[in-house]
Amino acid sequence: MSSDFLLELRSEEIPARMQAGARADLEKLFRKAMDDAGVALGEVTVWSTPRRLALIARDLPAATAAVSEEIKGPRVGAPPQALEGFLRKTGLAETDLVERDGVLFAVIDKPGRPTADVLAEAIPAIIRAFPWPKSQRWGAASISTESLRWVRPLSAIVALLGGEVVPFEIDGIASGRLTRCHRFHSDGEIELAGADDYAARLRAAHVIVNHEERQDLIRQQAAAVAHAEGLVLVADEGLVIENAGLTEWPVPLLGRFDEAFLDVPPEVIQLTARTNQKYFICREPAGEGEEQGRLANAFVCTANIVALDGGAQIVAGNRKVLAARLSDARFFWEQDQKKTLSEHAEKLARITFHEKLGTVADKVERVAKLAEWLASEGIVPNCDPALARQAAQLCKADLVTEMVGEFPELQGLMGGYYARAEGLPDAVADAIRDHYKPVGQGDDVPTAPVTVAVALADKLDTLAGFFFNDMKPTGSKDPYALRRAAIGLCALSLENYLRYSTKFALGVATLHHAFDERAREARYDTREFFISLVGKVSVESASRMFEGYTSDKAEFSKDASFERAYDVLKCVSSLWEFLVERLKVQQRELGIMHDTIDAVFSLGGSSPFDGEDDLVRLLARVHALQAFVGTEDGTNLLAGYKRAANILKKEGVEAAAQIALSYMPESAEKALIDALDTAGPKAAAAVEQEDFAAAMAALASLRAPIDAFFDQVTVNDADPAKRQFRLDLLARFRAAVHGVADFSRIEG
Repeated sequence: MSSDFLLELRSEEIPARMQAGARADLEKLFRKAMDDAGVALGEVTVWSTPRRLALIARDLPAATAAVSEEIKGPRVGAPPQALEGFLRKTGLAETDLVERDGVLFAVIDKPGRPTADVLAEAIPAIIRAFPWPKSQRWGAASISTESLRWVRPLSAIVALLGGEVVPFEIDGIASGRLTRCHRFHSDGEIELAGADDYAARLRAAHVIVNHEERQDLIRQQAAAVAHAEGLVLVADEGLVIENAGLTEWPVPLLGRFDEAFLDVPPEVIQLTARTNQKYFICREPAGEGEEQGRLANAFVCTANIVALDGGAQIVAGNRKVLAARLSDARFFWEQDQKKTLSEHAEKLARITFHEKLGTVADKVERVAKLAEWLASEGIVPNCDPALARQAAQLCKADLVTEMVGEFPELQGLMGGYYARAEGLPDAVADAIRDHYKPVGQGDDVPTAPVTVAVALADKLDTLAGFFFNDMKPTGSKDPYALRRAAIGLCALSLENYLRYSTKFALGVATLHHAFDERAREARYDTREFFISLVGKVSVESASRMFEGYTSDKAEFSKDASFERAYDVLKCVSSLWEFLVERLKVQQRELGIMHDTIDAVFSLGGSSPFDGEDDLVRLLARVHALQAFVGTEDGTNLLAGYKRAANILKKEGVEAAAQIALSYMPESAEKALIDALDTAGPKAAAAVEQEDFAAAMAALASLRAPIDAFFDQVTVNDADPAKRQFRLDLLARFRAAVHGVADFSRIEG
């Protein structure tokens, strides 16, 4: 016969932020304890309120099943000491042992145990082992390090199996069937009969024990009280969960604050209400053509009581507290505007960005140079270099404002507001506001040219700085959010269709760190160093880029210059691999196969600056290749390619050679030659024109000729001339395919 088990652990208020983890931990520990004891479980439900953790386990057996445990012992004829030790360990006599294949075994029958006894042992162990993020000791026993620890003082335990108390005691707290009700609505205790009436009995005493039900109630009633005033509640799921964790009988109430506070940016009002007071905010209904209405001078708080006056005094008290908080916010807003952003930015020289990367002012100057370069070189089209530089120079200025000091979450956003209030161009204000974006998967990607230039420059500088100083992410550790920066760089490039050499841009960003006054070991001539490094930039451009980083009269060592160049090249190579790995992860989540990405991204030479590195072109080619290999032509061509590649590998043929036609080719050979004469140039031209679908179509025309070639021709012919000719032909086929993608990387 099965029974249901109810466990309630009641304490002082559990922080709302810890309740979800506590529910998961309680279920995990309980399931493991029951599994270890051989107790079969049915459904397990875990609830929480601010003052209790509750678990209900359904269909527990009355007792555990009897089990037979077999322990392997020594071999027959083993030394007497080995046998004696085994008998002591098992507590059996020699006559109790069983022999099987010359080995002695002890068979120990363990009778079943009442489930109540199992629970009486397991629950105290679970309580003592509970992994609270923070816990405390209390009372006279707290002087001992062995005393019980809990998130807040544990006051009572309910443990009922099938309606009967499971008896145990832990640190003077005995299990029972009494629980306390709502702190204000129901003074005293109630007696519980078992799991079935638990939620209903507590509900009757103004406690909704199901946290999900409380969340639903807050969601619905908060929206309803806003709607009753003609307003729209600003949805905030995190705030719903938090308020549910703060109340046992939630009652949303709407209040108003002084309209004069609406002069403060709406994000500040929302953050003030949310962070400090756990209030929702409201908006006016959206007008015609508006995505959302303006912020209303209204808030929704969640009481933990049904007040006799309808909540008037509660709302009045909360209004006063919110007014004080909003007054502080308005003070910060007004004080910050007494200085221009340029004046605020002067303080950035006092803030260390990183001990190896200088101050925030140093970073700002690097980002400004990069942003101006991205605009002037046309990498970010339609971007005014002067505006890009201005926005970059001011993009971190709000870090030293009073408002961002109070609310770090508003960095960037407040800079945008202050820029507009100062009368700076909208493009500059928008760039300051959005230059941190995108900050993660799913975040909006900026598209305004000045914003894109500053955001891209910021991420390039961050990646180059930390990689050049050998502070790369390791394993799961990424303290400087470099993976996020890499994903942001890729998103900015792809979303805005930026056509540029990614490796070259990484090299430019790295050179800013290589020439840094604090980090360099010697001075180098800018022009010779830069040209020797990549040879992809004009002397004039190099001079503009590094003006102020070097001295025209400085002496330099050519050998040292090239050694420094090697360090930069290594950094760029490492950064490119890092970007590619991030892009692979992102594309796999979108359904692109990793081997397809490898087939395209592996094209190119051995130098860090060789090969394809235009992200837009690369992804277009990847998508075209994935579509092609999924077709019948693609599958068959891949099979033909792998057969050709295997033969060439076995014969040691690494590169395509000029085919020497020393005999009359057979029809299948001639057909393949003709197909290659047509498909090779056509595929190459299509790649050059970035028509990758056409390039794949050109490759598809090789499918029938290569199939026929293998069906009708013996490659390893006894005639050396024929054999060499056919190997050269296959090498030419392989080279034609490699002009589009490295098919050797594709699995299947």
